Amino acid sequence: MREIPAWAVLERRLFDEIETAWRAFSARYCEPDGRIRFAAGFDSRDGVDDLYEPFFNWPAFHALGGSDDILDQAKHHWTGVTAQLTEAGMLTDEYENGYDWFHQGESLLFFYGLCAADPGDTAFADRARRFAELYTDPANGNYDPARNVIRAPHNGALGPLPGLGPEWQAYSAGQGEMRAYGLPLEHLPGIERWEDLEDPANADAMGQAMQRLAAGDVPVNLAATSLVANRWLYDGDAGSAEWILRYVDGWRDRAAANGGLLPDNVAPDGTVGGLHEGRWYGGHYGWNWPHGLHSVGMSTLIGELNASFVSGDAGALDLTRTMLDTVLEHAITASVEETPFSLRGGALARFGADASKPALLVPYRHGRDGWFDYGPMPLELPTWLWWWSRDPADRARLRRVIDGLPATDEPVKAFRDKAEAGHEAPWIAFLDGELPDYPVRALSMALGQVARRLAVMDAEPVDPANVHLHFWQRANPVVTEVLGQLVTGTPQVLYNGGLPFTAVAYEDADRDRPGLPPDVAALVTRLDGDRIELELVNLSGSHARRLRVRPSRFAQQRLVAVESHGERDGAYPGRSTAYASTPGTAFTETVQLDAADVLVELPPSHRAVLTLMTAPADGRPHHVGAPATARIPIGAVG
Repeated sequence: MREIPAWAVLERRLFDEIETAWRAFSARYCEPDGRIRFAAGFDSRDGVDDLYEPFFNWPAFHALGGSDDILDQAKHHWTGVTAQLTEAGMLTDEYENGYDWFHQGESLLFFYGLCAADPGDTAFADRARRFAELYTDPANGNYDPARNVIRAPHNGALGPLPGLGPEWQAYSAGQGEMRAYGLPLEHLPGIERWEDLEDPANADAMGQAMQRLAAGDVPVNLAATSLVANRWLYDGDAGSAEWILRYVDGWRDRAAANGGLLPDNVAPDGTVGGLHEGRWYGGHYGWNWPHGLHSVGMSTLIGELNASFVSGDAGALDLTRTMLDTVLEHAITASVEETPFSLRGGALARFGADASKPALLVPYRHGRDGWFDYGPMPLELPTWLWWWSRDPADRARLRRVIDGLPATDEPVKAFRDKAEAGHEAPWIAFLDGELPDYPVRALSMALGQVARRLAVMDAEPVDPANVHLHFWQRANPVVTEVLGQLVTGTPQVLYNGGLPFTAVAYEDADRDRPGLPPDVAALVTRLDGDRIELELVNLSGSHARRLRVRPSRFAQQRLVAVESHGERDGAYPGRSTAYASTPGTAFTETVQLDAADVLVELPPSHRAVLTLMTAPADGRPHHVGAPATARIPIGAVG
């Protein structure tokens, strides 16, 4: 190489900084047995997710090329936290007793990541089977095969749980943090507005109704399909695939009967609206309360992706398309700052000063007066839809949403929430050739986020007896959104329970383990239908590196050709008396093949520029534990 790309240097620096930071986090906040230093107890079904979430992306970092140590430590923390939560009475046989899937999905990201990072670990393989059977085996009670419903919004190791807790509680106006979400139920006599909950009788009535109506099936349960798909990746169990397809098809049938839009509640007897006087909206974590599109859209997309995954039908995503098109039909133009959006705080943090500028806002929720609660569309939804389908119509919808964001002079904003997402728009601009410096800017931003998390750890002493349950999520110094985008060509994982798919996966051929080898940086520069363009750089001046490149994480894609782009006949490095080497003649060589991966050999200080041509694999997708048998070596181009 005549010059080392700045993005490659920053990428490897980010790997190094994260390695230092996670060790500081573990030493400061965790006990020797892996549990979190937390002395308080739990007074409801809530909280399991909060102790797993601080580690949710640690396995992902290992799979990108992080050390063996972080995978070992991640397993150690999973085991320690699981024991901690079991002692607290929150788990049974290592699985959550029962809660909604908006939160269960968050809990399980850590588990799915560990399964994918080390599929040869038989203990996690056994857990994957046991956990999935909580839903696929009717004997466990969660699933009613006769009506094709999950029996309750709160479900888990103890089966379907009644209501929202062991006993009903009043829902009063004194819960200031919930005021932004409005009334959980809109059709109770004498309760028309939030202030009516100041009356203790009304607060009691609301609490009792919420407890009574928290029964039957709701869309967030679609995230349970990831638990079943994760088991299917191990053993190809036909019953698991059939369960996913049947359960998702049940929701498709209900949507078809509702004009195409997914309803949000199914009574225990299988009727839509059976507990809500026939209304298609009003279910727990549904269209009316609390998050609407944010929760319904996320779980629906997760369910459809999993159905597409196990069936091989890449077009089976129409529930999500209809949902996004419906809210876009009701979009308005206004600023986030002037709109009473229930998730306004997060939007203000993301957009900063740009929140005062006009933007395309869509309704998140639907109630007795129609659509309401306008905010920017959750960008992960149209991004993942296009990423999975590579359909031009899905790309056009994504472009419309991105074009509707507020104008900005700084597209790569320095923010990070617990999902570690939100930089989809500038990444898509980079893939489109509109923001060529995105890798440098995004990696610089990510390095700043690691530094900030370490500073937060120093600035905020933690008392295990009084610490907020969300603190460790806020301090987690492992950052993977930008690395996932650049290294694997993939959006950040869907946070409420998505599986860790990737466009490109790597294996260190010399150490026989997942991820990039030491000194190697990777950059996916374009995703275009069945073509993936990427660059690989070996920054070591003295060590050759070999890596396998695979066009999917779970072997659902195969390579049909690889183009290698470079120069020949150049005078590199040239004579010592020359001021510079002479550029060579550009060339492209194409190797036709039918293989699961390709072996790339990178001499010291060399770069490879490749285009991968892909097609669906003939075999079943699976957790990839060992290298594929068919490999073609590709030499680096210098």
